[in-house]
Amino acid sequence: MDGAWSAAAVRRAEAQLMAQLPPGTLMQRAAAGLATECALILKQRSPKGQSLKQGSLKRHGHDHRRSGVYGSTVIVLAGPGDNGGDALFAAARLARRGARVFAVPVMGERVHPVAAAALTKAGGRLVAAPPRHCDLLLDGVLGIGGRPGLPGRAIDQLAAIDADTIVAVDVPSGVDVDTGAVPASAVDADVTVAFGSRKPCHVLGRAALLVGRLVLVDIGLGPYLDPHPAVRVADEGDLAAWWHEPGPDDDKYTRGVVGVAAGSEQYPGAAVLATSGALAGPAGYVRYAGTAAEHVRRRHPEVVCTKEVKEAGRVQAWLAGPGFGTDEAALTELRHVLESPAPVVLDADALTLIGEYPSVLSQREAPVILTPHDREYERLYGSLPAEDRGAAAAALAKRLNCTVLLKGHHTVVASSDGEVWANPTGRPQLATAGSGDVLAGFMASLLASGMAGAKAAVAAAYMHGRAGGIAGADHRTVTASDVARALPRAVGETLSAVERPGRRR
Repeated sequence: MDGAWSAAAVRRAEAQLMAQLPPGTLMQRAAAGLATECALILKQRSPKGQSLKQGSLKRHGHDHRRSGVYGSTVIVLAGPGDNGGDALFAAARLARRGARVFAVPVMGERVHPVAAAALTKAGGRLVAAPPRHCDLLLDGVLGIGGRPGLPGRAIDQLAAIDADTIVAVDVPSGVDVDTGAVPASAVDADVTVAFGSRKPCHVLGRAALLVGRLVLVDIGLGPYLDPHPAVRVADEGDLAAWWHEPGPDDDKYTRGVVGVAAGSEQYPGAAVLATSGALAGPAGYVRYAGTAAEHVRRRHPEVVCTKEVKEAGRVQAWLAGPGFGTDEAALTELRHVLESPAPVVLDADALTLIGEYPSVLSQREAPVILTPHDREYERLYGSLPAEDRGAAAAALAKRLNCTVLLKGHHTVVASSDGEVWANPTGRPQLATAGSGDVLAGFMASLLASGMAGAKAAVAAAYMHGRAGGIAGADHRTVTASDVARALPRAVGETLSAVERPGRRR
């Protein structure tokens, strides 16, 4: 398990570590790791086309084709703080290897004096007007102590420079480090080299889209970090530890029975997609209850179908909501699902019904997972999620005493006790019709297999994201059916990547 730590938590850890080290050691560790990554980029880079995104700043168009540090052109946008110092010290290392380095102070003439001296000694130059083109641009404007938004001079320089690759130092300048919000202009990086740990902006909100490829540099901070990060991030080892694989004594019932109440005459596809997701999970038996039974049988003959929830028999987890409507009949079926002592995933139309009839949850004691997108969140909470999406998910989870999976390009999971998880595998391509039905069915299958509520939500989002990546590997567009078909491969690749005791590979 990994995590992301707030700026204050990182500052405390850095202070404790620096007290044990000679002055300047921590900055040199950061600079060395940053310079190493920059050298690798300069060796491996390829020219890119020009791009300038709204709300962020990134320019491309330089067509240098030389490879390696020697002879490359590097521009540093340097702020006055330690972040600028990290960038300048790293650039000094590149200058000593033959790079042409130009550093631009972006807040008057204020720069880290010792780092600036090291750069000029290595052959780099402090300039007011850098070359228009460069192989690599280092964003050292603002660090974890900076306020959101960029100073005007940084905005002007970023707009004027064509860079093959933009590397953010620790965080993309301009983002809100602790929430991931991007209220003003911010750097859109190709690579972010983070020191010591992830920060919330690496995995939350619109900021996570500006990080690019995240590289973590170990500077020795680990032992000094709070054991409880602001945001938790699951990895392959976590999912392997949580997963229940069938043993020699298991049968279809002991592996878990999942019930799916979804679909309607108007939206039969929701039933098909939800059962597709459930079948891709670890449960051994899928029961469908609804009016789209014929469509489900035709697509999935292994699914046992009934017309009503009361006829479905005993299950270990339920999914209710995708495409089953918001009329009185749907409300009755939702009440029947919630009367079950089994954990429940509520999605789509079920969330609309909860928003209209919140009392249906009031007597519920067994676990519930809600899976809203932003508009569904608004129906449940009364307002759209704040830009601090972790806090927004946690607030709804606390209000309704449930687990909340708040969908987005970087999905957030929050439990009622305030614990927040960010999904590292999300991608905007998953925002397609029916994708959430697949996710919800898969999540219910995890619950039926015995995985605990928040873990099931975290694992489902993780696998769903990986499946989206697999489905979209060779195509620009991804459909929900593509994601469902890719889920078994995503599960196999994720679990196979981890060695587990007693498991043959």
